[in-house]
Amino acid sequence: MAWEVCGPNCLSEFTMRPQVFRLLAKALAITAAVYGSVALGAQDASTGKVDILDYVDPLIGTANGGHVFSGATLPFGMAKAVADTQGENQAGFAWDTSVVTGFSHMHDSGTGGSPSLGNFPLFAQSACPNDDINQCKWQQTDRAVAWQKDSVVAKPGYFSISLANGVKAEMTTTNRSALYRFTFNGSAESLSPVVLVDLMDLPRSRSKGTASVDPNTGRLTGNGTFNPSFGIGSYNLHFCVDFKGADLRDTGSWSRNRANFTVKNVMLTGSYSAATLSAGTFARFKSLQNNTMLARVGVSFMNVSQACANAEREQPNFDFDGTVAAAKSAWRKKLDVISVDVEGVSKDLQKVFWSGAYRAMISPQDYTGENPLWKSNEPYYDSYYCIWDSYRSIHPLLTLLDPLSQSLMVRSLVDIYRHEGYLPDCRMSLCKGYTQGGSNADVLMADAYLKKVPGVDWHTAYEAVVKDAEIEPGNWDVEGRGGLHSWKNLGFIPTDDFDPYGTGTHTRSISRTVEYAYNDFCIAEMARAMGHTSDHAKYLARSGNWINMFKADQKSSINGVDTGFTGFLQPRYMNGTWGFQDPIFCSPLLDFTSCYLNPSGHETYEGSAWLYTFYAPHDMGSLIKTLGGAEAFTKRLTFLHESGLLYVGDEQAFLTIYQFHYAGRPALSAKYSHFYIPSQFNTTTAGIAGNDDSGAMGSFVVLSMMGLWPVPGQNVYLLTPPYFKEVSITNPVTGKVTTIRNVNFDPSYRSIYIQSAKLNGQPWSKNWVTHDFFNDGGVLELELGENESDWGTHVEDLPPSVNGYQ
Repeated sequence: MAWEVCGPNCLSEFTMRPQVFRLLAKALAITAAVYGSVALGAQDASTGKVDILDYVDPLIGTANGGHVFSGATLPFGMAKAVADTQGENQAGFAWDTSVVTGFSHMHDSGTGGSPSLGNFPLFAQSACPNDDINQCKWQQTDRAVAWQKDSVVAKPGYFSISLANGVKAEMTTTNRSALYRFTFNGSAESLSPVVLVDLMDLPRSRSKGTASVDPNTGRLTGNGTFNPSFGIGSYNLHFCVDFKGADLRDTGSWSRNRANFTVKNVMLTGSYSAATLSAGTFARFKSLQNNTMLARVGVSFMNVSQACANAEREQPNFDFDGTVAAAKSAWRKKLDVISVDVEGVSKDLQKVFWSGAYRAMISPQDYTGENPLWKSNEPYYDSYYCIWDSYRSIHPLLTLLDPLSQSLMVRSLVDIYRHEGYLPDCRMSLCKGYTQGGSNADVLMADAYLKKVPGVDWHTAYEAVVKDAEIEPGNWDVEGRGGLHSWKNLGFIPTDDFDPYGTGTHTRSISRTVEYAYNDFCIAEMARAMGHTSDHAKYLARSGNWINMFKADQKSSINGVDTGFTGFLQPRYMNGTWGFQDPIFCSPLLDFTSCYLNPSGHETYEGSAWLYTFYAPHDMGSLIKTLGGAEAFTKRLTFLHESGLLYVGDEQAFLTIYQFHYAGRPALSAKYSHFYIPSQFNTTTAGIAGNDDSGAMGSFVVLSMMGLWPVPGQNVYLLTPPYFKEVSITNPVTGKVTTIRNVNFDPSYRSIYIQSAKLNGQPWSKNWVTHDFFNDGGVLELELGENESDWGTHVEDLPPSVNGYQ
């Protein structure tokens, strides 16, 4: 996602990625290396069982703008501890940096623009030069210290790094607290460590803050008011730090580069911006045990007392190794629902797969009990960055692997609607985030409803999606939909729309139109299943509005050469006349960085008209006919992938890889899945195609490698062969096991085309299945070959389409 709307300090994901594409030669080299390296999974010598955590590498995607959080966390945990580096530090630590400024306790993963959270960093120094407290380094820029490249260890629930100042920092977490273990180089006699806390956050958004230190215990407490990284408003956060393993020597406060033993409190007001004033409190120690000491940090959005209570309850004994073990156990439990037969599959591909599954379970984050905005018995989840990204792959994957967590997240979204009036499209740090396109929580709701996610108040959920479709909010930049008057009366969102009913950014008329159409289709699906007949008819009719932006005679050229394809989505004015946006504009081939969420953005969002012309997931039969039939559609979709027009690092690209299914060419979907994996998704620190967007890239890889592409908002999974001999998923609710087995599996991936299939022993010719397969359990056997076959190619084998196939 791109974020220029969030302020002058925000940048787009594209401007932050110096290489949008891998060079073809590099891609081929990576592919050859990954496919050519055949290995079995590592096994525990005593049990013979593969430890899947050995195949999780949290450092994948920490360079080249991937912004992956690589530190210690639990699945969906609020506390996220890592070293904060200087530079492109959206998730705290980035591999392509050189210095560390602190260790903070809350982060987000994979976000695009402004850094997020990173509040109240700790920083440790082994001693002040000449034992003079004012010769220690205090201010953020001055204390920055080089980190050693070969020292970083990142595993589920654990992160460690060594600094040039002789400090080794290890960290682990529980749900609401972090535990740090600092080890100092030097003789015990020379050590008098100073640990400071800074009233700072990564984006330097603090408007006010307070910090105190207890002179008797060294406990550091405080709070601050900060801004969200991609939304409006502000939030208050509180912290509580306790120490163990050393004797307290003295305490005090500091501001800029001066420290004071006398003053034990700091108060910063709005007149001191975080960019110009760094300040906080500190504790100094002596008599360390084995040159090591521990710092336990509790965090809370409620108050300091709750921050302290969180830490005391979750980590009463400062048990570092026990906390690491518990975190690993929690991750194993989440990932153990997947079982793969890795015979012949390279270790690198196994790492790509398991690391993707891990990243898909970092966010959204469970803040239940930490919401001061309203009282509720419902769960509260946060850090939805953003549903525009996550509805396509993250939430469908969670519905497969962790339906109970998905239920809690959906319930949380419904509860946000109850108390704030609309479903969010993006939300972080208790604040409303910016809406990038349609009201895509509608898609998420329909997807969960059709797949029978348990425990949700579906009456209220339906009420919420209907409100999205019918009532324009006062500020549709952060909720609901804008332009509803035009949508209902004209059947499209016009360029330069006249909209006196609410305020918002008047761009993205093309992409908003096709997204609104699909949002309405998803509401229609819920209405049909819930017995709301008239609503079903109304929203189904509106779902056809995508065609109103299609200009049948529009041509497209690249560098003056006609592409040979005619008919693209184009801007349209209120009087029905057409505008013009070059169909390749906002693709990697022309002004890639021009279609963001700001007043000077254009009529498509983070993609070209070439890309958005393919977006009618509910009406693919009509789209294929509109684009000239199945053969012409296939040629056009192939051209999208082969020409350099498509950037797979944005989530809208995902579905286009599998849309060959609708034209009766499922083999080509398999081909292009392997076209992108592993060339764009591999085990390097730059090994994802774009910002991870809270795990979107990770979930894309997992679903693709399992041979399942969900069409979100529909009860449809498009089938391709898994990248393994066999994949099984155990439903955590029903206990049922679903297995997809490749017959004639070829780990060199020459035989990637389905020749025939059997579902529970019976012939299966459809190129898709429903979610019943995963609720009920069963076995799908896919016979593979080197050449495309006629399996899944007949009209009766194609996925559903509103108006059928003609």
